[in-house]
Amino acid sequence: MNEKQQQWLTDRLHYLRGLKSPNEQQRLLILLSEKTDKTTQEEKTLTLLVNAERSAIKAQEARTKVTNLIQAEKRAAAKAARKARDHALYQSAGLLIMARLVDSQTGKPTDNAAALLGALSSLNELPRDNPKWAEWKTKGEALLTQKQIKS
Repeated sequence: MNEKQQQWLTDRLHYLRGLKSPNEQQRLLILLSEKTDKTTQEEKTLTLLVNAERSAIKAQEARTKVTNLIQAEKRAAAKAARKARDHALYQSAGLLIMARLVDSQTGKPTDNAAALLGALSSLNELPRDNPKWAEWKTKGEALLTQKQIKS
């Protein structure tokens, strides 16, 4: 073993000795590394155990990277969903401003908040097949078109 490999093994053995419950391979690695007069077979076994331990570390690092990547993608998706929801809410607020129900400067209702809420609630209770909805839709489309022309 070269000096770098020996240093890695020394550091790893220190770590393994600190574990509460090392696995069987790790216990054997500790035992064989402490043995002074190893047979050829024991040297081969030690080499294999060192390689297995290195591979286990690399596998754990790969699992950690994948987990971090998945979590980052979940966070990005949640952020995009929040952004889309916020955008829809801002558009709804914009409709209230266009209808002059909310002041664009202060963001506060132009009339009593309870009255506005009551009116909107009553509006929601009106059946969708009521002819008033078609009338309101036509008026709303005209206001939206007028806003687009001004913009």
